[in-house]
Amino acid sequence: MDVFKAIFERRSVRHYLPKPVEEEKIIKILEACRWAPSARNLQPWELIVIKDKELLKELAKTAPYGRFIAEAPVAIAVITDPSSKWHIVDGSLLTQNLMLAAWALGLGTCWIGSMDREKAKSILGIPKEKHLLTIIPIGYPAKVKESHRKPLKEFVYLNRYGVQYFTE
Repeated sequence: MDVFKAIFERRSVRHYLPKPVEEEKIIKILEACRWAPSARNLQPWELIVIKDKELLKELAKTAPYGRFIAEAPVAIAVITDPSSKWHIVDGSLLTQNLMLAAWALGLGTCWIGSMDREKAKSILGIPKEKHLLTIIPIGYPAKVKESHRKPLKEFVYLNRYGVQYFTE
């Protein structure tokens, strides 16, 4: 899939078909993660691929707006190392690669931002000194909602804040 097509068409998916994700697709997604940019190429991240349905159900309970994690056939936990000053930015870049790669492979994802991170870390055995950035459920979309974006003229400026880039 063309990168622009993936960027423009990708949607957050909160409903998944009860169909397993093929191992070769998971590996492709992990490769896309591996090639994410990071400050000073430190790559301050680690990933946990979660396929166990009971674990997914337990993790769903930690995320008030992510209960649908339990529906996904697989999820990936993105863990970063706070000893790197840029760990959250670097982990976010990795996560964007993950989500775009999944979409290009016909899979849906959704960023889980709100969760009891300490409880989720405990469930997954993540060391205290590490940061659990997010858990990304992955699966074949059962439904995809339409989306909209602000027009460029509402947030793009020229040279200085407030100077319109687009005049028409």
